[in-house]
Formats: sequence, C-alpha cells, structure tokens
Amino acid sequence: MADPCRIVVMASGNGSNFQALIDAVAAGRIADSKIIRLIVNRGKAYATTRADNSGIPWEYFNLISHGFQPKGEKDPLKVQEARDKYDAALAQKLLQGDFKPDLIVLAGWMYVFGKHFLDPIDAAGIKIINLHPALPGKYDGAGAIERAFEDFKAGKLEGNKTGIMVHYVIDKVDRGEPILVREIECREGEDLHQLEERIHSHEHALIVEAAAKVAKEIVARKSTA
Repeated sequence: MADPCRIVVMASGNGSNFQALIDAVAAGRIADSKIIRLIVNRGKAYATTRADNSGIPWEYFNLISHGFQPKGEKDPLKVQEARDKYDAALAQKLLQGDFKPDLIVLAGWMYVFGKHFLDPIDAAGIKIINLHPALPGKYDGAGAIERAFEDFKAGKLEGNKTGIMVHYVIDKVDRGEPILVREIECREGEDLHQLEERIHSHEHALIVEAAAKVAKEIVARKSTA
C-alpha cells in the first residue's frame, strides 16, 4: 500500500456521512487511506459510537465546555475572541503528535471555522473539504434546503434545480472551490421533508466520491515528494 492518506473526520451529530466514509475506506472505495481520528463538538454525538464500533479514536472538543466561551456570553467581541482561541487550539491539536492528517473531512460539522483554524491548517498543506446541500454560489450557510424550497414554491428557483456539492473550505462560508456537484430537480407536489430526504439520499455517495478523489491526489503527491 502507498503511504496512506491520513484522514480526520469532524462531525456534530448522528454521523451517517462519517459511517459512509468508514465503510468506503474499509471497502477500498477510498483507496490508500486511513481514518485516524474523529473530532466531535457535541458530547452526545452518535458519531462517537460509530467510531468506537470501528476502532477509530475520537475526541470531544467544545467551545463552551472546554472553557473558551462562558455559557450565555452575548458580547460579540468576547464571542469572537473565544472562537478565535478555540480555532487556534483545535488547529494546534491537529498539527501536533500522532494525529496530523493529510485531509480533514467535515461531515455534518455544525460550526464555522475562521482564519485562526484555517490559516495554520492551510500553511501545513492540509486540505479541508465540506458537504453543503446547495449548488455552488447558492444558499450559503444554514437552511439551504429550506431556502431553495421556498424559492421553488415562489417560482424563483433557477431551472427548478437545487443540489449538493463537496467543496474545499476557505474563510468564506460555502464558497470554496467545488470538488463535485450534483444537481437535484425540485418536484411539483413534493413537500420540504420529501425534498430533504431526496437530497440526503445523495449525500453519502457524493462525500465518499469527493473524499476518494482528493485522497487519490494527496497519495499521488506524497509518492512523488
């Protein structure tokens, strides 16, 4: 096996996309790769159970529980300072020791990183990818599916299509370079829940395909370094 692509996955909840990545690595669909660690920022995230079942080390690291931000803090300057310190600490955690990755996959990670995380990770040559349920340049941030659905109902959705993409993560929310994109057509008579289910049904395959694509490029680069 070539020097493998070392992957850290970050998740906040159920971890179904994380499970898809675990299964794909085990089956060789993400070739020459190893998931070396899971990071969660919610203590009850079921993703940790998935990690335990697969023998993958995991760590809980939270903005409030780990003392970066007091619970209930409302001051915008103090909140930003706390986030900056959390971001820097998490970057350092990943860059030191045995868990330095080649690739970070955000798989349902409900937190937006700033420069204090992204800059040191980028300087270390580590790629970060994220799945977002919208097409490039459309419906950045939270509530993307709901906003697309509302526009469809109002007759304002371009081509009656929304979609999903996996993109590189930069310091502009959901604006990094797309790696893979899937268009999904909205259907008359379909409610929001049905559209969400249909979109989610495509997510596992797309995040696996994109991770495989990026991992292959990383392994090739490492082999010629």
